[in-house]
Amino acid sequence: MSRKKNVEQIYGGTTIFTGLSFQIHSGEIIGLVAEMVKGNLRLQGLLVLKTLLQERLAGKKESTKGMLAQTPAREDITIYDLLQRRTKSIATAITTLIPTFPEHLGLEATLNTYGSLLDQFEKAGGYETEANIRRVAAGLGIADLLEKNLVDLKRGERTKVELAELLLQKPDLLILDEPTNHLDIYALDWLSKWIKDYTGSVFIISHDRTFLDDTVTKIWELEHGELFIYHTNYTDYVMEREARILRQFQHYEDQQKKIKKMTETIKRLKEWANRAKPPNASMHRQAKSMEKALNRIKRLQRPVETKQVALAFDTEQRSGNDVFTCENIVKHFDNTPIFNGVSLHIRHGERVAIVGPNGAGKSTLIKTLLRQHDVDSGEVTVGHNISIGYLSQHLEFGTSTDTVLSAFRNAATVTEAEARHILAKFLFYGYDVFTSVSDLSGGESMRLRLAQLMQQHHNVLVFDEPTNHLDIDSKEMLEEALESFQGTLIAVSHDRYFLNKSLSTTLWLEDGQLTRYEGPFNYARMKRSE
Repeated sequence: MSRKKNVEQIYGGTTIFTGLSFQIHSGEIIGLVAEMVKGNLRLQGLLVLKTLLQERLAGKKESTKGMLAQTPAREDITIYDLLQRRTKSIATAITTLIPTFPEHLGLEATLNTYGSLLDQFEKAGGYETEANIRRVAAGLGIADLLEKNLVDLKRGERTKVELAELLLQKPDLLILDEPTNHLDIYALDWLSKWIKDYTGSVFIISHDRTFLDDTVTKIWELEHGELFIYHTNYTDYVMEREARILRQFQHYEDQQKKIKKMTETIKRLKEWANRAKPPNASMHRQAKSMEKALNRIKRLQRPVETKQVALAFDTEQRSGNDVFTCENIVKHFDNTPIFNGVSLHIRHGERVAIVGPNGAGKSTLIKTLLRQHDVDSGEVTVGHNISIGYLSQHLEFGTSTDTVLSAFRNAATVTEAEARHILAKFLFYGYDVFTSVSDLSGGESMRLRLAQLMQQHHNVLVFDEPTNHLDIDSKEMLEEALESFQGTLIAVSHDRYFLNKSLSTTLWLEDGQLTRYEGPFNYARMKRSE
């Protein structure tokens, strides 16, 4: 178990939290969510909390810890050697120790060391190293990377390898920072099951709401420097949080009424006492006694109301009934088939999800519809009166000298004052609007592009991983904005919560074949499992 009491953390002169106490019991799976605040303060709060957890466990002799970082390391080693490194090092230590057994000097200490190494080897799954590596690699979709060198991998691939290494170590406390990044739908399901079966404790920082629902047994909410603990999953946490805030408002209002009533009573008693001839000492004593009681009341803080910003994707004109049509399209990359006779028909007003495993060609299909890629054979037709708003995974905004403000005004015809007002809704406050676009984080870039699209009034929206890098508040803002959209929506995404809430038709692309399901992601997955 990990325990920490009365922790205070100040960053840049601002108190992130104070009087914070927590404990983690063996076997618990905890998800951390935090409020959306200005700048990087929220990020700093999460990093500090992770540091506290690490430091506490570091002082416990019998506990081990492991953390998945957001920035994977680069190292000159094959993936297989990396994944077997820990058990191999223990095995090497054991084989080095065995020849010393005949020496009578220090034999007892040597035997103790030998026993300890055997325990470590067994706990690390040393006897099943090969099988465990193959199982984890297959689950995370990196089986084809085992013979490659780590330095040659892309960042997303390195992150998955680091996750695999961490899972194989099986620490007592597993700290996972956004573990679902770069995982496809099959790897997400596998990781959820693996975590639910994990015998140690798991601490998860994630914006993947479905993943939190599938795995956690507790939600920790860090809000205005205070930690609230909910013994449930994410969906139930949302409802319990709303109920808690309503109770807080009620308690606050009840106390304010009581304070007001006592204040008025004290005032009246003093007035009556002073009017009496001579002044009434008894009434003065009653007023004084009530004042003391009033001062002893512990004042409740007024709950902070989260203002919901109303955003929408508006359209200026309706598209034709047929938006995109593909007839038996075939495409290869480096002699590898991507589409084998794929056909589709997307009509006005449909909300279509394109899903499938990594590397299936989902982004390629979108770019084919947008005429950014040619096909080897077949026909792609774009309908009439179509205005397309495209959100790519890889965002670019003009030149590196552009600021948030100038990049936004390049895409929207508005005054500077209007632009700054709109950008504030997307969390670009004050001097944030003068930040260079080249310095924006992934989440900031995504919010800027969404702000642009909402001002352009397209009747067809094509999104490629739109919830990547967005926190939960921003995801919900996007989902609410899409609810009233009257045009056609097409999206590639691994965000199962977003898929089920915002997209009513599913196109499943796998092994070069496209299958249409007249229902959201969960329906499509159910039909494929039948």
